[in-house]
Amino acid sequence: MTKQEAQKRLEKLRHAIDHHRFLYHVLDKPEISDEALDALKHELWRLEQQYPNLITPDSPTQRIGGEPLEKFEKVEHQMPMLSVEDVFSKEELKEWEKYILKLSNLEKVEYFGELKVDGLAISLRYRDGVLVIGATRGNGTIGEDVTQNIKTIESIPLKLDIHGRLPTKEIEQNIHGLIEYGEFEVRGEVYMNKADFERFNSERLRKREELYANPRNLAAGSIRQLDPKLAASRPLQFIAYDVVGNGGQWLHSEEHEILRVLGFKTDPTARICVSVDEVWNYREEIRKKRDSLSFQVDGVVVNVNENKVFVQLGIAGKSPRGIRAVKFSGRQAATKILQVHFQVGRTGAITPVAILDPVEVYGVTVSRATLHNEDEIKRLGAKIGDTIIVARAGDVIPVVTKVLEELRDGSERQIRMPTSCPICGGGLVRPAGEAIWRCTNQNCPARKREFLYHFVSKKAFDIQGLGPKIIDQLIENNLVWKPSDLFELTEGDLFEVERFAEKSSSNLILAIRNAKTIPLSRFIYALGIRHVGEETALSLADEFETIEYLKNASKEELQKIRDIGGVVAGSISAWFLAKENKKMVEDLLKAGIRIQNQKSKVKNKKLQRLTFVFTGALESLSRQEAKAKIRMFGGEVAESVSQKTDYVIAGKDPGSKLKKARELGVKVIDEKEFLSLISYENTH
Repeated sequence: MTKQEAQKRLEKLRHAIDHHRFLYHVLDKPEISDEALDALKHELWRLEQQYPNLITPDSPTQRIGGEPLEKFEKVEHQMPMLSVEDVFSKEELKEWEKYILKLSNLEKVEYFGELKVDGLAISLRYRDGVLVIGATRGNGTIGEDVTQNIKTIESIPLKLDIHGRLPTKEIEQNIHGLIEYGEFEVRGEVYMNKADFERFNSERLRKREELYANPRNLAAGSIRQLDPKLAASRPLQFIAYDVVGNGGQWLHSEEHEILRVLGFKTDPTARICVSVDEVWNYREEIRKKRDSLSFQVDGVVVNVNENKVFVQLGIAGKSPRGIRAVKFSGRQAATKILQVHFQVGRTGAITPVAILDPVEVYGVTVSRATLHNEDEIKRLGAKIGDTIIVARAGDVIPVVTKVLEELRDGSERQIRMPTSCPICGGGLVRPAGEAIWRCTNQNCPARKREFLYHFVSKKAFDIQGLGPKIIDQLIENNLVWKPSDLFELTEGDLFEVERFAEKSSSNLILAIRNAKTIPLSRFIYALGIRHVGEETALSLADEFETIEYLKNASKEELQKIRDIGGVVAGSISAWFLAKENKKMVEDLLKAGIRIQNQKSKVKNKKLQRLTFVFTGALESLSRQEAKAKIRMFGGEVAESVSQKTDYVIAGKDPGSKLKKARELGVKVIDEKEFLSLISYENTH
């Protein structure tokens, strides 16, 4: 990137960040997530480090937060509430260490790591041990006096004492030094526990009131209420992390101990780290248990532990040099579309996939994201070269959610759908009423390959050790082209395949042989009939009991089954009428496939006529086991939320189904409630 190109990019980034920061900090109406805004700020900061002479006084990196709202009296902080610069990788953390060691002329420094709680920064001013002012950060120099709201938070002491706590002699001296100092400040975060937030939103849903987006927004909104009674009615918490005042404390870790002794809630995970490797290990430990914490965190904060060294390092811009926030990747991030490829699925569906500048999203490096179809590209207005927001939730594949058009420089290119299949060159059709273009060539190599991936997958034939890579090898060696070919393989056939020794060949042939016996529902699912997922396959197996009955079922008979409408019934009927599909089933039976006639074994009818939908990950059992439990008690499982849904079971990191359930007023239960529902005691 030339200096001229960098200047243009910097101007666009500054404008975009200022716009979104205004929406978030002044109007409390964010359009993009904290994580996405952090990613834009980080790009700006890195570019300015590369071209320091392009830094301008009005750059977002030179200021803190938005201007105070005009709802409260203004308060000047005794010492500015400075911002903390972010780092996202171990390499950046090590770069920071080299930087501070060079500045301090030290060979080694000690660090202190603590949680970065996702809340609202607050400064508490104590005079002679009594709370006199509680203030928001505001613009870093001047905040808002929210003392009356702060006083409603039970975890904030109105008067400091050490009764019942046993400080060391040194800490006790520090505390007396602070009190004698006259005035000092305690800084920390106001936040709300996740469980309290869910209960609060559930109550608002019941009253048909607007829901809050996340706990941080609710905590911030509560503190900014003019009526203290409203703040008092909300379960706010406070966690302290800093003391601003001279009580003789030498170390930042001592300040945490001072705060604990004074009666403040502090971070129980916080610790001294003797190296940046220990800091990173701490970050990884917290990242792994992030979802199990009772409140939201978006990273860890690392300080140079010795206060004297911290002060000597000074300030760069508006951020102290001796502190960094080691951020987690969020569920959203900003990156660029480098190119668009078009994938061909087993049903011929053409899916545009954005090739991205790699970015970490919620713990995973993402380099591709689906654009779904032509209509979605038009809705987003996406172009090659655009800066976009990419999102990922739970096990959902990454998707592009927003295009930041304000960052365009004119070099972006239109995304054009292909006019023929990108693999076989066959014709494409887009049926009336559908959003997807499809390849019409039944013998398209891409369709056949994707179908074989589906055929051997866990929910279908579940052939252990036979994944996409091995399927590719078998196809390339002309050993497999249709499903029945798999069951005719011998160990000798595999000897010519790369990486297949005698043992591995024997294991794969044994796995294929063991897969020859299959329940009817999984056999139906394996056939890859369009619109027939796992649940529909189960319903068909229950109703028709054998593949012969299903093959001869009319469209009218199919439509009598619950949740099978005209489109699905037509798809099933048409599939079995096709000559090539009939032959595929015949070839499989000739190859020795034994289909088990099955009828769901209902333990009792406790859940009969109830429909469940899952969202998020379960801890105590797999999704498949949970579905089996529901069917055991006569219930049904659906893949999407509708008015017919009775329960949505929300596990960890739930997706959009949870939002849909709330919009429709569907009852939402957690894993504990679900286990209680299907427990032995509750089913007898």
